[in-house]
Amino acid sequence: MSERETPKLDELEKGRWPSFVKEIKRAAKKSPMARDLLHVLEKSFDEKVTHWKHGGIVGVKGYGGGVIGRYSDVPDEFPEVASFHTFRVNQPSGWFYTSTALRQLCDVWEKYGSGLTNFHGSTGDIILLGTKTENTQPCFDALTGIGFDLGGSGGDLRTPSCCVGPARCEKACIDTLDICYNLTMAFQDEIHRPRWPYKFKVKVSGCANDCVAAIARSDFTVIGTWRDTLQIDQDAVAGYIGKGFPLKALVIDKCPTNALEYNREAGRLMVNAEDCVRCMHCINKMPKAIWPGQERGATILVGGKATVVKGARLSWVLVPFMKMEPPYTETKDLLRKIWEWWDENGHVRERLGELIERVGMKTFLREVGLKAVPQMVSRPRSNPYVFFDAAKS
Repeated sequence: MSERETPKLDELEKGRWPSFVKEIKRAAKKSPMARDLLHVLEKSFDEKVTHWKHGGIVGVKGYGGGVIGRYSDVPDEFPEVASFHTFRVNQPSGWFYTSTALRQLCDVWEKYGSGLTNFHGSTGDIILLGTKTENTQPCFDALTGIGFDLGGSGGDLRTPSCCVGPARCEKACIDTLDICYNLTMAFQDEIHRPRWPYKFKVKVSGCANDCVAAIARSDFTVIGTWRDTLQIDQDAVAGYIGKGFPLKALVIDKCPTNALEYNREAGRLMVNAEDCVRCMHCINKMPKAIWPGQERGATILVGGKATVVKGARLSWVLVPFMKMEPPYTETKDLLRKIWEWWDENGHVRERLGELIERVGMKTFLREVGLKAVPQMVSRPRSNPYVFFDAAKS
């Protein structure tokens, strides 16, 4: 097959959107692995079957996770991608890099791999796509030499990830960066040595806007929140109104629990703290006038996942409010209790939420030492792909 015989892939270069095919072709000018990758992909499109088979865990010394085995089932036809292993590299909290670090990372990967990268994978890792078996250990050694470590893969703690939090967002209720880093450093064994029924994900968002989609994707979800009431700058509210801002239509009427009211006589925006569910909508619409409360911490949720055994689930509340102060002992203790119970009772490839659904929330709460509270609700939104219209329900 010549360099130009990729008519189906060529179609994916058309249009205004970015094309992964274009980028692979650029890499193929220097990388034989990238060139064979194009051709095996074109072959898959022609024959409508994949030509990749899962190779199981491919490890490096001392680690059981972090390298995902990939092998081609047509190695004689495409020898450069006979093995095409993927590295998951632990990303810095909030995905902050220096240009020097990125250049070092790319230099290592061009030396030992295909040169193809994915910034970032769904777990949050730096994804280095495609290296040969004999290069896995030298590549790992080079990565640690420039200060990077592998992330999780297989039945272990996947690399914790977080939003940029207080580094870029003035509304963050917790220090997501420190929490993520602290948990990562505390649970190195759990990240690098698979021993659980399946994967376990921890994600941290600074507020209910949930910019890392933790609720939809993590077994243990940490969402920044506050326990007291909203802070409202009444002068700033008046400024919004004076400029024609539609307060009632965009804020008050959109409050999901009708917790907001505007007193025209007093010229004050009032909130009923007992009805407020801390959804961030009013803050998003009026960031100069409304702020999170002062008593800040996090809501802990469990059970989020994509489809495998029983379909997709959104995580649901486990602890309505937890203070998040270093060294985060309460959070770590809860995680250890959850892991011990899940590891003992989970079936193969059964995520935490599926186990709770199978044996019951009552059993789970007893085992981890928590009392049932009204906020532990998993309905009506349990599936991120199903929406409902209250007017039609």
